[in-house]
Amino acid sequence: MSEQIPTAVLKDEHQRKPRGPKPPKQKKENPITAAVNSWLQDHTQSISLTTLLSTLDNIQDEGQLKALLLDKVPKRWVIYEPMVLLPSGSFTSNLWPQLLDSLSSNVKSSLWTRILSNITRDGASKVELSRLAVNEGIPLHIADGAEKNAREEEEENLLRSPSGLKLLHGDFGPALSPSTAPTPQDFDQAFWVSTKQNGITQIWAPRYTMFSRGNVKEKARLLDFHRSQTPIGAAPTSNGAAPRQQQQQSLSHRRKASGDLKGKYALDLYAGIGYFVFSYAKLGMRVLCWEINPWSVEGLRRGAVANKWSVKVFQGEEDLKKKTTTELLQEADAEGVQIVVFLEGNESAGRRVRELREEGGRELDVVHVNGGFLPTSEKSWRDSWQAVVGKGVGDGWLHLHENVHVKDIESRRGEIQELMTRWNEELDSSDGTTTETKAVVEHVELVKTFAPDVWHCVFDVYIKRCSGTGSSSGGSGSRRPT
Repeated sequence: MSEQIPTAVLKDEHQRKPRGPKPPKQKKENPITAAVNSWLQDHTQSISLTTLLSTLDNIQDEGQLKALLLDKVPKRWVIYEPMVLLPSGSFTSNLWPQLLDSLSSNVKSSLWTRILSNITRDGASKVELSRLAVNEGIPLHIADGAEKNAREEEEENLLRSPSGLKLLHGDFGPALSPSTAPTPQDFDQAFWVSTKQNGITQIWAPRYTMFSRGNVKEKARLLDFHRSQTPIGAAPTSNGAAPRQQQQQSLSHRRKASGDLKGKYALDLYAGIGYFVFSYAKLGMRVLCWEINPWSVEGLRRGAVANKWSVKVFQGEEDLKKKTTTELLQEADAEGVQIVVFLEGNESAGRRVRELREEGGRELDVVHVNGGFLPTSEKSWRDSWQAVVGKGVGDGWLHLHENVHVKDIESRRGEIQELMTRWNEELDSSDGTTTETKAVVEHVELVKTFAPDVWHCVFDVYIKRCSGTGSSSGGSGSRRPT
């Protein structure tokens, strides 16, 4: 006798219908494009497209004109709450400058606020976004006056002031000259933003100082420097081979337990808002740093506090002129300060390190020296080298930053190697001991592209001083290099 199939099951089988293909998922409209589109529709009376159209020969109607405007709006952005930063060149191509110049401030403001509202509603931010700007990069030179000719008026932008930042909407703080020393009230009135990279908070005022997102990989590399035996990346070959395709030498001598770094020093000669300072602090090292932009120093101070690292800033004549470096560091010692900031040019760094060793009697075991300045940090290399070799027997690393064309990376590496070798030989032949000083450019890290075929490189120079045998003086090699 055949088995009866339950009626309920038969009914269910008859009701089941074959499934068809899923409808394609509707692509989400870019929030900036949507904002501009609705703004153009809502302000037809205020936006004189007809007038704009009359100046064009190749555009036939307003619909075509709107399509062209929408095609040229930015599609990307970066959020540093509550600020939105648009990419360089936003709203500057084709017809946008002409259109924006024809609008009242209220109509323009309605465009910017709509963009901010749309990005907020898009879920990209947990807070209401209220500032909008275009990131036009940090100029290497700044104008010194409109009366001078173009060649004479340029001077180097040593403060790395973001004078190219284009403010579109919102209060970014008062307009202040980069050459004017800010007051505590200026700091209070400024607009500050923050971000977190590698678990570290960084704070800055976008109107007065720069922030480079592209340094995140280098910060991570420093955090991992004494754990990993191989570097993250290497310089490409002359034919442009990818960095990771090159064979890497073992860097096992870098390995140090976290406790081994306690009591060691790192120097940062271009501290900025603490880009690399904080990586060394997180490793447990004490950091001495130099920075000439007071806005950057204030950002560094606020960032250190946010990360719960003790920090002290020495500035002004009372600190920097009337007190010795030994006295300043004794003050920092008494307060248990981990990060010590000198608000002055780094040309004083070499002198201060020597004072601490010779007059203060400090060993000052410097393990890292960072020279993070572009297009080159070469002016600080001699002091960087002296900071490591001047401690006597031991080892340390220099991290020398420079922009280099891809075809010149290996030759530049060779030039730095020759320079270090010459300095070491001069030191060993003049210090009256049998101490041997060796240096090797053991790695070239490619941080980011700065221009087509130009890389922001970091040359890692490993320096080691060893006591020779048969030295009557004990081979300490502690004599200051000349």
